[in-house]
Amino acid sequence: MAELILFNKPYGVLCQFTDERTGAPRPTLADYIALPGVYPAGRLDLDSEGLLLLTSDGALQARIANPRFKMPKTYWVQVEGEPDETRLDTLRGGLMLKDGMTRPAMAARIADPALWPRDPPVRFRKSVADCWISLTISEGRNRQVRRMTAAVGHPTLRLVRQSIGDWALDGLQPGEWRAVRV
Repeated sequence: MAELILFNKPYGVLCQFTDERTGAPRPTLADYIALPGVYPAGRLDLDSEGLLLLTSDGALQARIANPRFKMPKTYWVQVEGEPDETRLDTLRGGLMLKDGMTRPAMAARIADPALWPRDPPVRFRKSVADCWISLTISEGRNRQVRRMTAAVGHPTLRLVRQSIGDWALDGLQPGEWRAVRV
């Protein structure tokens, strides 16, 4: 049995253990996880939050991260505006991005998930409505969710990965992690 680390990556934390950039150091996984030999199975952008899986098992890492295994990833996405069913259907059917057609996704409007406050907070504008959608994809192109919501006219304001396959945040606060056996 392999050990898998479920980590709630905070906003602004790099998905690696070292910061290669010169200048002011940025927070990395090493600031939160002091376990030797574990590596991320996939990535989350610096400005995204939520579930990140880490393991020392290379086969498990490949099964989670490699798009050919089509492991579903669910994101809670705060978007600018309020997408109608036509726009959600476009996300559901797949859409053309610069790097090709996306696979079909599951997309639905959801109630505000009442998450932890983000630091820094999302910019609030009285004149522009926003809402939350749940978006489940089975691939993981660079900044894919952000590009998909922008392509249907609803730019992403906040992005939180809620689950990968059967693993979910389930009460983990930002910066917290737990180990599970798989």
